[in-house]
Amino acid sequence: MSQTTEFQVAELKLDTQKEYDGSCFPLILECQSPDADLETALAWVHENRQDLDAKAAKHGSILFRNFPTKTDQDFDAFIRAFDYPNFKYEDSLSNAVRTNRTDRVFTANEAPPEVTIYLHHEMAQTPIYPSKLLFFCEKAAEEGGATPLCRSDVLMEKLYEELPEFAKNCEEKGLHYSNVMPGVNDAASGMGRSWQSTWSVETREQAEARMTELGYTWEWLDDGCLRATTPILQGVRDLGDGRKAFFNQLIAAFQGWKDTRNDPAKAITFGDGSPLDPADAKRAAELAEEITFDVPWQNGDVALVDNYVAMHGRRTFSGTRRVLASLVAS
Repeated sequence: MSQTTEFQVAELKLDTQKEYDGSCFPLILECQSPDADLETALAWVHENRQDLDAKAAKHGSILFRNFPTKTDQDFDAFIRAFDYPNFKYEDSLSNAVRTNRTDRVFTANEAPPEVTIYLHHEMAQTPIYPSKLLFFCEKAAEEGGATPLCRSDVLMEKLYEELPEFAKNCEEKGLHYSNVMPGVNDAASGMGRSWQSTWSVETREQAEARMTELGYTWEWLDDGCLRATTPILQGVRDLGDGRKAFFNQLIAAFQGWKDTRNDPAKAITFGDGSPLDPADAKRAAELAEEITFDVPWQNGDVALVDNYVAMHGRRTFSGTRRVLASLVAS
């Protein structure tokens, strides 16, 4: 990566970082020019954008620390410096309730602080998902609130070693997901986005047309909620460089898809309709936790996550926590 006398960046090491085949996870880059302004930082990002993109794919994630990013507008400008195509929240099929700050920036999952967001690839439970996502720490929580990150290619290797039949079924059969969407947004749930907001529609007929287009099946419930079931989606993704990733929302579905409408036991099956063994899902979650890095957020931090390589989540927290997010189109 290029350096100038006005803007210096160096790799930072933390004791909690992971290392796989000589590659650290995540890569942490620290701005070592304390007087640098945002314009200079953005110029550096833009000049090095292709190299940074390649490093995110290799390492799974990059944490940018002590860069002059202080506001949601700064974060928006930081994203634009990469020249990434925008994936608007309203165009996504995300389960989460979010609030837009800019055209590219919105709040992360607004579920209450006592709710854990379990490891997942962003929107891997839908046919439409981003290639990357970026997070910005506007205000770190007083306690807790880390964003756990897990290398799914490393997890895939461990699953094939310990649970080969389960791993093979995930790869060859794919997965079905089923969840119940409320009639109005429910911010008390990590998956409380209404069916109107999810499908960007106003009527049931419009929702059905959208679901038909994407290969979903559905059932309208007496209380106005919608149970939607996906077509067969991939459970494993070939990264094209000899690596395979555990690309899905299996862990999140089994551990976290629970609210007044949803039962995790009914949330997911293999693509042929056969059930998953809960013991296998539990062990996959345990293995993932063993190789997870918790981002220790500091105000102003930005994290770039390759959505094909790394899963993310959210730990519980106390106090005020404001982490913003942005999606990159595939």
